[in-house]
Amino acid sequence: MLSPHQLMSGPLVITMPKILICYHSRTGNTKKMAQFIEKGVRSRKVDVDTKDVRNVTPKSLLDYDGIVMGSPTYYGLMSAEIKKLLDKSVRYHGELDGKVGGAFSSSHNVGGGNETTVIAILEALLIHGMVICGDPEGDHYGPVSIKKPDKRAEKMCVRYGQRVADLTKRLHG
Repeated sequence: MLSPHQLMSGPLVITMPKILICYHSRTGNTKKMAQFIEKGVRSRKVDVDTKDVRNVTPKSLLDYDGIVMGSPTYYGLMSAEIKKLLDKSVRYHGELDGKVGGAFSSSHNVGGGNETTVIAILEALLIHGMVICGDPEGDHYGPVSIKKPDKRAEKMCVRYGQRVADLTKRLHG
């Protein structure tokens, strides 16, 4: 609800929440997952930018209400490229507080470390004070794929994009 001061202070500007899907992908599998998540976000009529991590700066993270990061799994952890962005984001510690966060990962094998990769990304987002979007159905921590995303992974990614969009609209819409 708007206060009397807000009503009398000039034109009301309503901004639509904006989400960043930031990924690193060598084989194209994680990129495809990012595109599926984007599809879910767009279905909820929320602005979204999907970018390769090489095109994201730590400062640009401040421009978004929601941030979803995706990485291939390397030895049970995120790629060096995603880790580098998170390490450099420390200079903006506290400024991501209250934004919505999420993560996803692809790997070569079942039991290849997808879940530990997703959790490692989420840990960094939590340290920033971000509100993490989970899922009581399917991939609880965030979508995962084994090799090329199949129909199950696509469904989980689209659903996750919708859930992140809905939560971002609730908190920042």
